[in-house]
Amino acid sequence: MEITDKINKLKKERNAVILAHNYQLPEIHDIADFVGDSLGLSMSAAKTDAEIIVFCGVHFMAETAKILSPKKTVLLPDKNAGCPMADMINADDLKSLQSAHPMALTLCYVNTSAAVKAQCDYCCTSANALKMVQNILKTNDEIIFIPDKYLAQYVADQVGRKFITWEGYCPTHARILPEHITQAKKLHPQAKVLAHPECKPQITELADFVTSTEKMLTYVNNSKDTEFIIGTEIGIIHRMKKENPEKSFYPAYDNATCPNMKRITLEKVLWSLEDLIYEITVPQDIMDKARLSIERMLQVT
Repeated sequence: MEITDKINKLKKERNAVILAHNYQLPEIHDIADFVGDSLGLSMSAAKTDAEIIVFCGVHFMAETAKILSPKKTVLLPDKNAGCPMADMINADDLKSLQSAHPMALTLCYVNTSAAVKAQCDYCCTSANALKMVQNILKTNDEIIFIPDKYLAQYVADQVGRKFITWEGYCPTHARILPEHITQAKKLHPQAKVLAHPECKPQITELADFVTSTEKMLTYVNNSKDTEFIIGTEIGIIHRMKKENPEKSFYPAYDNATCPNMKRITLEKVLWSLEDLIYEITVPQDIMDKARLSIERMLQVT
């Protein structure tokens, strides 16, 4: 409790807000002002009068918070908390791809760096990717969809179209295999299978419901079912249990953990508030261009 008390005291003194992604450690969930998915957290923080945002997540998430709250100080408690998928593509890679397909509009998943977002026409989340694609297809036949090949394929299958894609993926979700789902179903035959669209197609095909982390939570909260197999990073199960203590949740795969998400600890949150580390900055021109891709998305959704 001592470290939690120190964090809460400093948070008030610094006029700070603490954000925790759904994949964070349970104790981080419990000290956060907001728990959720990456874009939703950044939007919530932007609406507060806090001067400091402590983002318990990974680097691209903190960048997005800075883009939406340019006048606030944004801190990432561990400077090495990155996203492997986001790191699989950079702005130069994207420029080369765009040069090869000059008629295409570019849609980037929110799991990208600010520099990549700045090169894109639209941004999307796992929750609204389908809606964004449907909107773009009203005016343009050719879409570059980066960086997650599995999310792109999931949406492509629904609209019956092919996209120009990148060989990016989430290593944590890619570790979930069909045999993990079938084994979990044998153990829990009544359980509904929920899967994230970052999973491989063989997994989403086995799922009862495929969607983002926040929509998984909404589904669970509203469902009459009481047992669920969770096909995403296991950190979300803490929040599911907290919000639905009468229901049972089983990880599709016990080792579906993101080591980068787990880098952030209570001690690092405290140190971040004490020493105002590690501040996330984005060049003004990159920030302005990246914000445009997000604003265009929000106009659609």
